[in-house]
Amino acid sequence: MKRIFCFGVLTLCLLLSSCIEIVDDVTVRNDGSGTLKYTVNLSSSKVKIGSILALDSLDGKKVPSLDEIKEKVAEFKTKLALQPGISNVTLETKWEEYIFKLQCDFASVTTLQKALKSVIEDISKDKTISEKEYDWLSWDGQKLVRSVPEISLQKSKTLKQEEIDLLKQGTYTSISRFERFVDKFDNPEAKLSQNKLNVMVKTNPYLLTQNPNLLENTIYLTGVKN
Repeated sequence: MKRIFCFGVLTLCLLLSSCIEIVDDVTVRNDGSGTLKYTVNLSSSKVKIGSILALDSLDGKKVPSLDEIKEKVAEFKTKLALQPGISNVTLETKWEEYIFKLQCDFASVTTLQKALKSVIEDISKDKTISEKEYDWLSWDGQKLVRSVPEISLQKSKTLKQEEIDLLKQGTYTSISRFERFVDKFDNPEAKLSQNKLNVMVKTNPYLLTQNPNLLENTIYLTGVKN
């Protein structure tokens, strides 16, 4: 996996070997500020995760200890809270169930993307991360363009059937919320809420590794009332 928009080393380590539920929930206000809520739920695979964490290595790679993972997750939260334009950072963790809920407010979409890139680059020590990989949101006051940061398909080609089945059982839900009505959107799989303020797109992690464009969407809003 080259890069996917997931928070915490646990997700990065176990995404391709566990049934996973992800909810990517973004609220964008009329002025471009907003709130990000990101939930990762691995509870349905907690037995499998426990067995993996009990190993010293897997496929020739060192398996981090639970304490090491907790340290990295805490580090992510701390560093994100220090980023310019980011506030009210909370991270709810249920380690016995492997459920993680991150929430933060952002001053602008650009601020959010720069903050996430900076933190992940710092924690991973990977200085080759492309700015383009974090260009997953664009807002001009009238429309929101959403995508998923670049995901390499190379890893998916080596998955075992068991791992593929687990990914197919998972879900990835993308939700966009607004202060004014949605006029239209481009993704034919997207669903508009009854109040016309929210748009949702849902798929599974396996299909997403095969086609990252599944969650791409341009959402057009009605004009701002004077």
